Formats: sequence, structure tokens, C-alpha cells
Amino acid sequence: MKYISLTAGDMGNVISPTAYLDQLPTLAASLPEGARAFATDPDHYNFGSKRCTKDLTLEHLRGGTDDADVWIELGFRHNCWKHEEDLTVRYHGIYRFVLDVPGQEPNWGRLGAVILDEILPDTHGCTHEIACLSGSITMACRDLTARWSEAECPDKPTIR
Repeated sequence: MKYISLTAGDMGNVISPTAYLDQLPTLAASLPEGARAFATDPDHYNFGSKRCTKDLTLEHLRGGTDDADVWIELGFRHNCWKHEEDLTVRYHGIYRFVLDVPGQEPNWGRLGAVILDEILPDTHGCTHEIACLSGSITMACRDLTARWSEAECPDKPTIR
């Protein structure tokens, strides 16, 4: 991550999107349309928001081609304590995909919950790096589309 702060120390973990959010107004102008909409959504980096990416977990990874366009789709499952929706991100025109799970064979099922993500402009579109508890995913693509969809939490306790 270039701007997002993910620091583990004696006093605990410090997770901060502040430096990224400070740069985002300048960066946004260079992002493709879908990436810009997702990155600049006011809820994206608001830890109290139901549409913050923090604590989502990767549920599926799919890929394919449409009209000679290579795409990869990541489906993130909600956390019933925080979210009410699942998130699907489809990356169009993929030209780099890196799955990093240190100390293990790369396996997207072992990534754990999302800590934070960062979307940056790139020569051919944008990059999207997603830091998780046990690794990371980095996509480089022409653009991306993000879609939230209603999810059910049948086991969520009600507070009375």
C-alpha cells in the first residue's frame, strides 16, 4: 500500500486511511470512472458505515472473457455484526493479478477478513490492492465496477 497505514506494534494495530483520503481528491481525477466512483464513495473508508470494506471476507473468485475482454470478479461476504450487504467487484481488462499469502501456497480462501484497500491510478487504468488478515490481492485493470447487494443474516441477534 502506498498511502494506507497498516502498522502492527506493541501498542496494538493502527489502521488508517487518512493519508490516502488526503490524496484521493487529486488521485480521483486520474482514476477510470468505475474505480473513481468506488474509491470516492463516502462510506468506503468510514469504519462505522455498513458499506465500508473493512471486515468483509472473500467468498468467491471467478474469471472469464467477454468480447476478448479478460475479467475477474471477487465476491465479498458481509459480516453480520457490521454489514447488511455483500460486495461484488468486477475487474475489466485485467493485466496483472497477484495473490499473496505469505508462508503458504497462494489460496484465496485463506486470506481472512479485509483490513483495508487502496485504489490508485495506473498507466493502463488502475490498481486495487486489498489487504487482508493473512495476505493480499492486487489487481491491475482497465477499470472496475463495484456492486453492493442485499444479504441475509439469519443468526444475527437482536438487541432489545
